[in-house]
Amino acid sequence: MLSPTERPTVDPAATGDGEAFLADLDRRYRVPLIRYFAKRIREAYDVDDLVQEVFIRLVRQAAIESVQQIDSYVFQTAANVIRDRARRQAARHYREHDELSESDLPTNDLSPERVLLGAEQLERVIAALEELSECTRQVFVLRRYEGMRHEEIATHLGMSVSGVRFHMEKAKAHLARRLEQTE
Repeated sequence: MLSPTERPTVDPAATGDGEAFLADLDRRYRVPLIRYFAKRIREAYDVDDLVQEVFIRLVRQAAIESVQQIDSYVFQTAANVIRDRARRQAARHYREHDELSESDLPTNDLSPERVLLGAEQLERVIAALEELSECTRQVFVLRRYEGMRHEEIATHLGMSVSGVRFHMEKAKAHLARRLEQTE
């Protein structure tokens, strides 16, 4: 940290160059700010963003060149950045968020092997469905592929709801057995 008497070497009032003044601030304070934030926050990936936020706030401060205790001002700004970050995280319930890992994401891998396996499994399902009685097959198709409710199927086919349930269970058990045999 700089002593209170140590000021940036470029005097913007003398040169009229605020950009050089800010470049000098960056050169002097970037590493100390990185250390400051690294000691105070857990997420190391946020440190550079927080340092950048300090410099953005310093740029927005119109009379930054006239600040007498620049060292204290820079680190007070850094403390405010941390407070604002904590407020934002609290408002967004940051600690309650779950991390999304790459393995949680579904894959859209349509490799030739995956396409072939899917086609073969579809053929096995169709063959197993064809082994069912006409009534059982109709109940299964209406429920699974047409999305009809048991009551609607019963009305459509002229049977009881318990009969629909019986045929659905029969179809599911048959399909499970047939698919298990071929794997």
